[in-house]
Amino acid sequence: MSKVVGQVLVVVAILALVHAAFSTYERMSFHTLTSSSDHNQLIDERCVIDDYWVTDLSTLKALSRPTTSLPTSIIVEALISLGLFIPGIALSSDSLEDVTYRGELAKRSIDDQDARMGFMIPSKRGRAIFGDRP
Repeated sequence: MSKVVGQVLVVVAILALVHAAFSTYERMSFHTLTSSSDHNQLIDERCVIDDYWVTDLSTLKALSRPTTSLPTSIIVEALISLGLFIPGIALSSDSLEDVTYRGELAKRSIDDQDARMGFMIPSKRGRAIFGDRP
């Protein structure tokens, strides 16, 4: 049951983050170049360049002009999505496995652990097979 709840939390968090990203994009690039005489009341949100109000984000970045800050609702939405994502991932993931050497020794017998090739020393093995011949 908790795995399903975790997956639902992850989906809701991803949707909230996508909505926050879209809201940020929409906020930053709401208008393109418009005449400054039409928008005298919007001085706090736009930048004046050659008697034009510029709100296109790429233009403002290219001209190294400061952009307006994000509203707190978008920031809060992004933080809430992060707050939902972390427990959602923790609930929907499988249990952790023991990756220590002690945990690996508990699964294997001594024959499985030492079943690898060692250094090849024919002189010692030759004595065991052939005896003490010169």
